[in-house]
Amino acid sequence: MASASHLVTEQESRSHPPAEAMVVRFAGDSGDGMQLTGGQFTLSTALAGNDLATFPDFPAEIRAPQGTTFGVSAFQINFGSTAIETAGDQPDVLVAMNPAALKVNVASLREGGLIIADEGEFTPRNLAKAGYDSNPLDGDSLAKWTLVKFNISQLTLDAVKPFGLGNKEALRCKNMWTLGLALWMFDRDRAPIVDWLKTKFAKAPELAEANIAALNAGHAYGETVEIGGQVRQHHVAAAPAEPGLYRTVTGAEALALGLVAGAELASLKMFFGGYPITPASALLHHLSRLKEYGITTFQAEDEIAAICASIGASYAGQLGVTSSSGPGIALKTEAIGLAVMTELPLVIVNSQRGGPSTGLPTKTEQSDLYQAVHGRNGDAPLPVIAARSPADAFDCAIEACRLAVRTMGPVMLLTDGYIANAAEPWKVPDMGTYARFPVKFAQEGDALAPYARDGNGARPWIRPGTPGLMHRIGGIEKNPGTGNIDYSPAAHAEMTRQRAEKVARLVDTIPAQEVCAGPTSGRLAVVGWGSTFGPIHQAVRRANAAGKSVAHIHLRHIAPFPANLGELLRGYERILVPEMNMGQLKTLLRDQFLVDAKPLNKVSGQPFRIAEIDAAIDEMLA
Repeated sequence: MASASHLVTEQESRSHPPAEAMVVRFAGDSGDGMQLTGGQFTLSTALAGNDLATFPDFPAEIRAPQGTTFGVSAFQINFGSTAIETAGDQPDVLVAMNPAALKVNVASLREGGLIIADEGEFTPRNLAKAGYDSNPLDGDSLAKWTLVKFNISQLTLDAVKPFGLGNKEALRCKNMWTLGLALWMFDRDRAPIVDWLKTKFAKAPELAEANIAALNAGHAYGETVEIGGQVRQHHVAAAPAEPGLYRTVTGAEALALGLVAGAELASLKMFFGGYPITPASALLHHLSRLKEYGITTFQAEDEIAAICASIGASYAGQLGVTSSSGPGIALKTEAIGLAVMTELPLVIVNSQRGGPSTGLPTKTEQSDLYQAVHGRNGDAPLPVIAARSPADAFDCAIEACRLAVRTMGPVMLLTDGYIANAAEPWKVPDMGTYARFPVKFAQEGDALAPYARDGNGARPWIRPGTPGLMHRIGGIEKNPGTGNIDYSPAAHAEMTRQRAEKVARLVDTIPAQEVCAGPTSGRLAVVGWGSTFGPIHQAVRRANAAGKSVAHIHLRHIAPFPANLGELLRGYERILVPEMNMGQLKTLLRDQFLVDAKPLNKVSGQPFRIAEIDAAIDEMLA
């Protein structure tokens, strides 16, 4: 997705516009360019200064049959003049490019919401593919919504006719026609989109001009035609924000930038070894564009080769990083154990998706928490942290790098498909405010004790070839201190204790757990992790506004937990844990702190809606 930047001035930061928000969902066939349309609408929204959150929703099939419900691709954006935490519970506007898109998405539209349908695609053949017995645009089945229909396909063909494109190429421009109409509806500037199209099609200027013509035609249609219904121009004011430079980022972009920053703060070069897998592949793509920062990216032949190459890079003195999703992390598990045993720093990013096995490749879930905390043979603890939003992934990536070099071991950083693909505004930070954590390698003349421990419990980092410091390294158990092979019961017991203790000691360096909203003790705490932050936070704020005693606690550090978490949780009468799995964090909290945490589980491949958490809060307080 293209990125936009916006400089918030002091005057803008002090403005108090009316608080309002709009939710728009673009939906069509996976070949209709809905993700591109949504991405460019997001760009224009960011430039307008609105706060925003997006939710790209891809079909699970690589290429489902055209016009079927299996192939529907959607992009939802929630934007407004107030703080936006989620992509929205229900769309206010649904743009449906074909019958299948309407069928899959219309039930999510709020009652009274607006449907904009391309009636040119509602042919008998397409209706049959979508499972309609009759045309829903002609009956009363859509009566509880406002329906506006026109032939977007034909209007697009008319707009691009002067450019001599074939019918197939011409119809590919209809997403730009739709975008033009949306830009008019919400009073957006077309110039950034025009510039983007000229850059994208620099080698095929006729395609650039055709798409620009379609964009302008859609905008002009809104300006000049009495469409009726709710299709009118509506301006949403910029949202107040702290002064500074903002840009839109997806979670994958923020991760890439954060890993680069983390390596720089550690005074290390970075090696990234990866293998393509949805939804983790975007991280490899973004990092491959950042080679000027001393980043080496390697697309390996498989998951095992990717992580082993990253471990090798760490052995050689670089910061090794690898990334995957649940099935790939499973393949990497033995090598993660090798990183634990050899005690080499390694950052492992898991962009979670629905499982098990292939599961739901393009749908979001949080079901790899057990895998992250416990999923290795032997006692092999490692730090686990989780990002709560696309922008938060930047700081989490830096923290993962810090923990990896502090413990001389692997760290698991959890995101998910929603965070990886969604976008939001991010205030570009002043890197001078970040504490550096430069690495010190063992030097010639140092005593040879490869597995001696420093004050943090970490062993020295010895680059191969350092004179006088040749030593054994591998996956077999070692003698404490010397690192020589030692199978003795005492050696194994001591090394197991030392590897666990250095992770446990991190509680002294990770921040105390804070309450994100609500009281520090009371009737109910809603505890979350990862991408559930937005809906939980909004639901708790609503509860507080209604006078209810509800707090929001959101965890970044999951292994080890913050030192004060147990005491904090015991200050509440009840604990509710919403998560997109069958109750994994709930079980960890019960195990660690003996609290009666209650689960709120969702495993549909979709993020929580605020209303779902509202209802659970009311039930817990009843």
